[in-house]
Amino acid sequence: QVQLVESGGGLVQAGGSLRLSCAASGRTFSTYVMGWFRQAPGKEREFVGGIDRSGGYAWYGDSVKGRFTIARDNAKNTVYLQMNSLEPEDTAVYYCVAGRDGSEYNYWGQGTQVTVSS
Repeated sequence: QVQLVESGGGLVQAGGSLRLSCAASGRTFSTYVMGWFRQAPGKEREFVGGIDRSGGYAWYGDSVKGRFTIARDNAKNTVYLQMNSLEPEDTAVYYCVAGRDGSEYNYWGQGTQVTVSS
């Protein structure tokens, strides 16, 4: 199993940037595909992006392509979500997730709130 703890959320103005971090427990972090989801009030959960085990390949949802970047540091058991050019529509609770492959994510963090003001 792996436990995930997100940090770095907060309030930012539109056009600004924010970086989320997700610290994972355990010695097997590098065996997991990692990802991020988000959920805004009254909306369905949305896939933000994922990253492979080595950190060499990442993929993104259409709404964040070109603005968000996912990276990981396997030596630190940490995955990051760099968010640039933030828009009010990016306001949501952001969740870090882990799975054995990119088709299903079995482990979820508690979430961190990101609020983008206009």
